[in-house]
Amino acid sequence: MARERWPRTLAVMDVTRTTGEAIVDGLLAHGVDTVFGIPGVQTYALFDALARAGDRITTYTGRHEQGPAYMAFGYAQATGRPGVFSVVPGPGMLNAASAILSGHGASVPMVCVTGEVPAAHMGRGLGQLHEMPDQLATMRTFTKWAANILHPAEAPGLVAEAFRQATSGRPRPVALASPWDTLAQSAPCPPCVPSSTAPPAPDPAAVERAAALVAGARNPMIMVGSGARAAGAEVLALARRLQAPVVSFRGGRGIVSDESPYGFNCAEGYERWADTDVLIGIGSRLELMWGRWGALPPGIRVVLIDIDPAQRSRLAPAASVVADAAAGTQALLDSLPASVAPADRSEEFVALKAKRQGEIAVHLQPHVDHLSAIRRALPRDGFFVEEVCQVGFTSFMAFPVYSPRTFITNGCQGALGFGVPTSLGVKAAYRDRAVVAVTGDGGFLFGATELATAVQHRLGVVTVVFNNNAYGNVLNDQRRLFDGRAIGSELRNPDFVALARAFGAEGVRAETPDELEKAVLDGIERDLPTVIEVPMPLDGERTPWPFLMPQRTGGAR
Repeated sequence: MARERWPRTLAVMDVTRTTGEAIVDGLLAHGVDTVFGIPGVQTYALFDALARAGDRITTYTGRHEQGPAYMAFGYAQATGRPGVFSVVPGPGMLNAASAILSGHGASVPMVCVTGEVPAAHMGRGLGQLHEMPDQLATMRTFTKWAANILHPAEAPGLVAEAFRQATSGRPRPVALASPWDTLAQSAPCPPCVPSSTAPPAPDPAAVERAAALVAGARNPMIMVGSGARAAGAEVLALARRLQAPVVSFRGGRGIVSDESPYGFNCAEGYERWADTDVLIGIGSRLELMWGRWGALPPGIRVVLIDIDPAQRSRLAPAASVVADAAAGTQALLDSLPASVAPADRSEEFVALKAKRQGEIAVHLQPHVDHLSAIRRALPRDGFFVEEVCQVGFTSFMAFPVYSPRTFITNGCQGALGFGVPTSLGVKAAYRDRAVVAVTGDGGFLFGATELATAVQHRLGVVTVVFNNNAYGNVLNDQRRLFDGRAIGSELRNPDFVALARAFGAEGVRAETPDELEKAVLDGIERDLPTVIEVPMPLDGERTPWPFLMPQRTGGAR
């Protein structure tokens, strides 16, 4: 049939499209409005289709493949919708692998679209540009699902499957690749029809078993992770019914506001751990339980609500409900007998939290004062992006968070340098809301090239660089563990203020928390990025580890 002008509304019949056009049509069918990427020769046909989609899709171009991938990571964390990015195959895809792996670890929905060598040369080892021995097999090792599109007619169905995989069950990154020549090939293509991603209903028998355990608890604790971000109301209702603290570590921050008596961060929650007899995990790996807090309280029973059935074998709970966090938590709440009516403990919880925050404020200075300055400057609906640095680690327990998805974290991967590009993806999603990222001097230079992206696209992110002229965590550990010897951890840095200005961004130096607060306030008002350098002492004694890893350090009491 004759090839029709693209784009237009697809009817139910096949329409001739290139593979690149069919992919973009599939993105539009799934409500995608933003794509991050860097075009290359293998993906020209895809980016041309994006160009002809006009203002229906905004494309942000990065300066290193890791950048657009982390932008998609930030976009997805902030919105809950899949973050979409495109890079060239081989080296480009591998450069993006850090962000893909971060998304896998943090259960973030992302869709990577990449190219491949020409179809006739795949797997032949001829030395084609950007060739890998087996790119698909490599992608499958750190994505939830991956596939090759080998004909235009396959594109609509595979795009729909990619989005279904990325968003159903436990959300995670997926990848689609298409050979260089296939992306430009035309053929009749069916329309892209999004698939249903309805979660399974909670099993009544499993809910009853969980409710029976919870009903007998004297000192229950609820632990939430990123899987419960859409279940805040249900989790808070359960906490009030049980008079239980709701403890979060990274991805669960803000599900129950830190202003609530029931909202506990990881350091505050540890104070209740020894007395806990039933732990209710909701959308969480329970890392605090098995990895950070040491020995389990005697006789503790674990109840798990998680949409990923594999968590049952990993965590071996006494009772498990495989369900969406909101539906599973509501079902548990509805199944509790009327006899479960403990006395109000909100005043007790408020006092415990205040005591713990006082200890943190004494032990972790000047980190806490700097974070307090940022919190005062950041609007309640603003986004805070943590980073692998002492201040970033301290933010897990000393930066108040009021709502889910406003504390953006790398999760278990702890990827140095993710913060700057990730914050740009957050800002691209919410251009009218403030975004502040914190980073150390070492991590900042991993992604500083994306300041050019921020200036080009007028993404007014505020980045606070805490500069101790070192990979500070490494330097402290080396000095502590190896008789004061250090190697490879002391750094010679540029003038960060001048560097920012060279990109066309604003550069500011803040010596005190008050100066930092003002600089952040000023930066939020700009539509260009701002870099704030804060000189930071390197003190091996004032680290967050006694609060984050109390089983190894003896705690900080």
